[in-house]
Amino acid sequence: MSERSEHKRQWQIDWRLMVFSGVLLPLLMGLGFWQLDRAGQKQELLDQWQLDVLQLSWPELVERELEPGRPVTLEGRYDRNSWLLDNRTRDGVSGYEVLTVFHPIEGPSVVINRGWVKAPRTRDQLPMVEAPEGIVAIRGRLKGYPNPPVLMEASEQEREQSWPRRVQALPGETARRVQPDLPEAIVRLANPSEPGAFRADWQPDRMGPQTHYGYATQWFALALALVVLTVVASYRKTGANNDNDNG
Repeated sequence: MSERSEHKRQWQIDWRLMVFSGVLLPLLMGLGFWQLDRAGQKQELLDQWQLDVLQLSWPELVERELEPGRPVTLEGRYDRNSWLLDNRTRDGVSGYEVLTVFHPIEGPSVVINRGWVKAPRTRDQLPMVEAPEGIVAIRGRLKGYPNPPVLMEASEQEREQSWPRRVQALPGETARRVQPDLPEAIVRLANPSEPGAFRADWQPDRMGPQTHYGYATQWFALALALVVLTVVASYRKTGANNDNDNG
């Protein structure tokens, strides 16, 4: 018999490998389908939010759950006074995010994050953050208040200083000392072209439907790789070498 026939390949089951693959494969597939389900849920949520923009007024949105990320359109006027959220950087440059109360034509007032401005060279100076006068229409998305990392009360100096007012954080209860009717969320302007916006080049939402589809693809790819590796590892040479291994 020739050497080639002695070393032919055939199936040789490794039970330990089969058990490992049998446990891991359903897990990988399950994670892939879970990400597909998450993508579908996120797409439905985004579709509903876009529909709400067309159908629901600001007072109606406030009565519902104010979900972060929900787009809103408001018409009204800016207040004269602003908070300057300290220690915010862009491209390594220190600055502030400008938070200004906005008074819609209908419904409660709301804090608007108008974007980032560069800080003056000295701490005793504050940037000019005037808002446009008159009635304007703005677009943005709901966000949570910029709360401090630990619970703390605003200092008396922060409460009494003149406007614009430099703050390290702006919890809702602090903002409501100035404007009592504020809801449980703020609005972050959609882009720098909005009336009253500064540098509003926010990072996009990283967990949109496309992100979940990407994760699902990765999990399915790992499942496919596991199947291929299991098949390759189970298809072995037999013959002289195998006899020596068993001897």
